[in-house]
Amino acid sequence: MNTPKTRILLAEDDENLGLLLKEYLKARNFDAELFPNGEKALRSFERNTYDICVLDVMMPIMDGYSVAKEIRRLKRGTPIIFLTAKSMKEDVIEGFSIGADDYIAKPFSMEELIFRIEAILRRTKSNLNNELKVFQLGVYSFDYERQILSNGDKSQKLTTKESDLLKLLCDNQNSILERNYALKSIWIDDNYFNARSMDVYITKLRKYLKDEPGIQILNIHGKGFKLIVPGVQQNLN
Repeated sequence: MNTPKTRILLAEDDENLGLLLKEYLKARNFDAELFPNGEKALRSFERNTYDICVLDVMMPIMDGYSVAKEIRRLKRGTPIIFLTAKSMKEDVIEGFSIGADDYIAKPFSMEELIFRIEAILRRTKSNLNNELKVFQLGVYSFDYERQILSNGDKSQKLTTKESDLLKLLCDNQNSILERNYALKSIWIDDNYFNARSMDVYITKLRKYLKDEPGIQILNIHGKGFKLIVPGVQQNLN
């Protein structure tokens, strides 16, 4: 039986670049659908299922950030990569705060895009072959496989990066999760933009866990983070 191709939603208003990206992705055995603006991309996302979305930031009618917000509202777990000519730190941080999984500045090589797509897909799909855990965090239950954080009858669907980061914290609960290890495990590269992105996600996780006063995510200066879970012995190192 043939393995289904990975479906990619590609939104890029530069016709030449868009067609080039689509053909290159198809040559690498991806099923890529190209849309010239954000509105058409979102309409297709509402009707179809995609494994990953690659969105240009600056598009007519509806920009990439607006599309990503709607995608996160409809299906939080779908990975998103932004393509952009912008390099301002504030723009990168905005992209990650929306829930982007990666951010590639133009110009970029086709191989770089493929590498980043494959890295994200490995994280989201290969987990099925690894340990599938449900973590109890005070009043919260965290189902890593389903990417759901629940508290009684309330549940929060997590993005892939939120889920991966929370799992790393859970695996190291009451011990220090080294900052560089987390960056390289989830973001691949420990550069400035990725480090700021991780800080945004840590803030989001704190907000999600706010109903359990005993749960804390501490900043350990110069080292990383520590998830404090009541009733579990602490490692003071």
